[in-house]
Amino acid sequence: MSIKLTYANGRGKAEIIRIILAEAGLEYTEEYLTSKEQWEDLKKSGKLLYNQVPLLEIDGLELVQTGAIVRYLARKYNMYGSNDQEAVKADMYYEGSRDFYAVFLAMVFTDENECLKKAKEVMVPKYFPVYEKILKSCTTKYLVGDSISIADLGLLECLLAVEEFLGMELIDSYPKLKEYYLKLKALDRISTFLKGPHRKKRNTEEYVAEVRKVLF
Repeated sequence: MSIKLTYANGRGKAEIIRIILAEAGLEYTEEYLTSKEQWEDLKKSGKLLYNQVPLLEIDGLELVQTGAIVRYLARKYNMYGSNDQEAVKADMYYEGSRDFYAVFLAMVFTDENECLKKAKEVMVPKYFPVYEKILKSCTTKYLVGDSISIADLGLLECLLAVEEFLGMELIDSYPKLKEYYLKLKALDRISTFLKGPHRKKRNTEEYVAEVRKVLF
């Protein structure tokens, strides 16, 4: 089975897809958008339903919209709970993580310092206590049920960003969340991903300029 992910050579809306592909143990190739001509050719190809990326080609499908891609992979690779009740919890917790992570996505288009200020002063105090409370009531090491789900991987992406941009001390204030985060990072496939080539580096001025040149 051949799998290809098309996006810019950065995190953005594709990084959560990479994290899930990693946890599923799937090999895949990436095509990076590096020129306006390449982008225009891709749009003309008919592969992009809304002329947007990321694009994941898998199982003979051309999938767009990050949320749809995430849920397709989650259903197929058992990361969506074991019943409808667990699935809706996974959705709620995952969507919360997307609201949180939006402030980091915005750094490509707005002032980074303002985004980080909002992350620290608004998003962390709003969301971390919620996940701390959920984890205190969990009987397993995961947010939903007894196996990893998109809820865990969505929150992992947020925690990675907080540690990288704001410092581990913000997570230290939430002991259950910290313990959970450290265990997630240490999982074999996640650990390998974080050290490997599919894990993209933080934005640079050059990367942001390239994205704007190619896509806008």
